[in-house]
Amino acid sequence: MIIAFSVAPTVTATPNAEMSAAVAEAVRIVRESGLPNETNAMFTLVEGEWDEVMDVVRRATFAVAEVSPRVSLVLKADIRAGFTDMMHEKIESLEKHF
Repeated sequence: MIIAFSVAPTVTATPNAEMSAAVAEAVRIVRESGLPNETNAMFTLVEGEWDEVMDVVRRATFAVAEVSPRVSLVLKADIRAGFTDMMHEKIESLEKHF
């Protein structure tokens, strides 16, 4: 499965506080998981089996919760049994049309 998720604090110490430090901690957890992943300006993608991917999302969310009493989590999943490396395969399939 592939999960695209975004996690961020919704409450910060001051109205102008940066959220990037909390988000960076979440991304660190994803990168250290050993699962295939990519981060862009809006989402982080993680690929693997259900339990391992959802565990990474849970740990990343809890890391953000360490600095904020309220957390926003947006999650989209592509669940397709028997397929691997779909983060790259989907892009290769798309690029064939250009």
